[in-house]
Amino acid sequence: MTGASVSNLPHSPTVDAIAVDRRAASFTTRSIKNESKINALRLALTMVDLTTLEGKDSPEKVRSLCRKAVRPWERDEELLGERLPPVAAVCVYPSMVPVAAELLAGTSVKVASVATGFPSGQYPLDIRLNDVRQAVRDGADEIDMVINRGAFLSGRYQEVANEIRAVCEACGDAHLKVILETGELVTYDNVRRASDIAIACIRPGDFIKTSTGKVSPAATMPVTLVMLEAIRDAYLDTGVKIGMKPAGGIRTAKQSWHYLCMVNETLGDGWLSPDWFRFGASSLLNDLLRSMQKLKTGSYAAEYDFSDA
Repeated sequence: MTGASVSNLPHSPTVDAIAVDRRAASFTTRSIKNESKINALRLALTMVDLTTLEGKDSPEKVRSLCRKAVRPWERDEELLGERLPPVAAVCVYPSMVPVAAELLAGTSVKVASVATGFPSGQYPLDIRLNDVRQAVRDGADEIDMVINRGAFLSGRYQEVANEIRAVCEACGDAHLKVILETGELVTYDNVRRASDIAIACIRPGDFIKTSTGKVSPAATMPVTLVMLEAIRDAYLDTGVKIGMKPAGGIRTAKQSWHYLCMVNETLGDGWLSPDWFRFGASSLLNDLLRSMQKLKTGSYAAEYDFSDA
């Protein structure tokens, strides 16, 4: 299969890199009133995908993560005067899906699993597809796949598209998030083309995602803006609504406000929901909690008040 067979793939516009950088930077200058900050923090919390993807992962670690996902802070009612909502999802390797599915049964927290030879995307396709099917059978509500960047960067766009479609079919009723690994795509033009290809191959309610978190740079605001604009253009053209997930490198509450401003001004408030926007940033959660307490009480909680996410 070669890159020449692309007749059924969308045409991607050229990206003005200077304009994208300037526009992305403008979202970091927005001023937000305190009441709006509290609401933004609470919203951002509901959009977090708590993630553990390490070689030392164990059932005990996954259970701890699931408990934090359902109850992000056990002292919330004491210090904030309210019971905080749960996060959006817990993301784990396929082998840990049964553990997470058991702990999260009956809650609103989704079980997400990386698959398809994460993080390289270089495994044979049949192995990648079996990986997806097994994760779904074991209870995954969402699958985070990674594209084969070697195929993409070699111009084999049709091959990439065919593999995304095959994974989408293997997901069945589970939602799919397509990871582009933007840190390896080099240019904004490549990010836009990969976004357009992924959007053309997935279903309404599926997501495109920046990064695995294993490559630097991971999520950046300019890259996320390019992907948001691809989602916007596809929606205006077809009416199909696709979700977005920046992942990696988003660690502070202040950064989350910037991203939410960018989503609102690019796509509209219809995307300001965990159904359509997620943060792949486990370290973000505790900073959201500390920032909530600061706004409520005027002081930050101590680090030891929080369990590790």
